[in-house]
Amino acid sequence: MAGRSLVDELRERVQSRPLPRHVAIIMDGNGRWAEARGLQRIAGHREGSESVRAVTREARRIGVPALTLYAFSAQNWARPAEEVSALMELLAEYLASEHDEIMRNGIRLNAIGDLARLPTFVRAGLEAVMADSRGNSGMVLTLALSYGGQEEIAQAARRAARKAGSPEAVDGATLEAELWTAGLPELDLLVRTGGERRISNFLLWQAAYAELCFSDVHWPDFREVELLTAIADFQTRQRRFGLTGAQVAPRIE
Repeated sequence: MAGRSLVDELRERVQSRPLPRHVAIIMDGNGRWAEARGLQRIAGHREGSESVRAVTREARRIGVPALTLYAFSAQNWARPAEEVSALMELLAEYLASEHDEIMRNGIRLNAIGDLARLPTFVRAGLEAVMADSRGNSGMVLTLALSYGGQEEIAQAARRAARKAGSPEAVDGATLEAELWTAGLPELDLLVRTGGERRISNFLLWQAAYAELCFSDVHWPDFREVELLTAIADFQTRQRRFGLTGAQVAPRIE
C-alpha cells in the first residue's frame, strides 16, 4: 500500500482540531507568476482559476463553513482595459463551468461588492448560479467582485444612518448589519498569497480580530497543501481578543 500523501496528513491534522468558521483569501501573484515564465498576465489569471477550484474543493471537503475569495477589487478597474476585459471573460467562464460542481457539493454561491459595475454577461451568470444554489446548505462561497473595504464601510454607514434616523443611533451592531458580509460567519482567518504583507482594502471591518497569514506562494501555485498549511498554522495560535494569555485556553503546540 502506498504511503499517505502530505495532503492526506495535513487534512487529517486540521480536521482533528477546530476549523476556522470563515476563511478569506487575497488571491495575489497571478501576473507576477506569468511574467516570471515569459507569459502574458492573463495566463497567470487562467492558471489562478485552477487554484480557485482546488482551494474551494478542499475547503468544502474539510468542512470550512465559509470561504471568501477576493477576485476583483474596486481599484482593479484602473488596470489596462484588455486585462480587465480578459478577467471578466474568465469570470464568466468560471461561473458557467463550475455551476454543476457547486450544485453537486451543496455550495451556496454569494457575491459582495459593487456588483452593478460588472458587465451584463457576468452579472447574468453570477445571478443564475446564486439563484440556483440559494437553497444549498453546505459551504458558502463568496466572491468579492468590484469590492473595496472602505467603500463597503462607507455605504454601510450611509444605510445605517438613514435607517436609524440620526448619527447618534448608529453603533457597531447597526453598522455591521449593513455590511455586504452581513449573515456570514465572523472572519477567523485572512490569507494573502504572493508575498505581499498588506490587506489591500479587503474586509477591513471584518478583519479586526482575524488571524493573518501571508504566503510567499503566488496564487497559481497555491493549492491544497498551502491552504491546509495556513489552517494548521491558524489552529496553533492563541486568540486572546483583548484578554490575557492566562484568561484563554492555551494554544495547540
